[in-house]
Amino acid sequence: MTKHKRPIIGIPACIKMLGEHPFHAVGAKYVDAIVNGADCIPLLLPAIGNKQDIATILELVDGVLLTGSASNVEPQRYGKSLIRADMHLDTARDATTFPLIEATIKAGKPILGICRGFQEMNVAFGGTLHQEVHAQKDLMDHREKAGNLDVQYGPAHTIKLTSGGYLQNLLGEDVMTVNSIHGQGIDQLGKGLFAEATAPDGLVEAIRVTDAKNFALAVQWHPEWKVVDNPQYLAIFKAFGDACRASN
Repeated sequence: MTKHKRPIIGIPACIKMLGEHPFHAVGAKYVDAIVNGADCIPLLLPAIGNKQDIATILELVDGVLLTGSASNVEPQRYGKSLIRADMHLDTARDATTFPLIEATIKAGKPILGICRGFQEMNVAFGGTLHQEVHAQKDLMDHREKAGNLDVQYGPAHTIKLTSGGYLQNLLGEDVMTVNSIHGQGIDQLGKGLFAEATAPDGLVEAIRVTDAKNFALAVQWHPEWKVVDNPQYLAIFKAFGDACRASN
């Protein structure tokens, strides 16, 4: 097969209801970040669970982006019960992303997780999640502030980059400021994962797969937001794109 010039990034979709009809959907900001931040071509992957042909997908794509979402990972996947019946789940996305995470890393292809994608990667490696971070007495409220999008995605708190970690080396900083738009977060860190950054309350904000053959990073915040205007966010997407180009 003739190799393409620009890397193709597979982006698993979420199931979104528009009226009474379900749609496979990906937020435009993630597509824009792949095009403008990583300089790659996005390929949207429907959330069809075990009907997806992972082998064919991995022949087509040079990397995978796991996006954020309004939905949460099904708690049974990390051995917990749902604490609120009205918590928004997307089991079709779960059934799509979890096999894809394992196969992508095994194949040595780059993967970047954001928010829900960060949580998916932790659970994929045997970790657990706080279903409501704000209900934990020792943790801050990490949910977005009320207001327009610029307020919601505006600077929220600092994070400390782990000394000698990938992110610290990439960004050349010990501390950076990030947005914060998540209700859930890591409780127990998955096996084989390295905590690349933590919030002031100790909550893990970035992880790396330690024995991955290629780029395998996930972050709890949203670096896709206005990525070209934030040098640190842009550096993450450029590094991801460069890893995908190297394996293209």
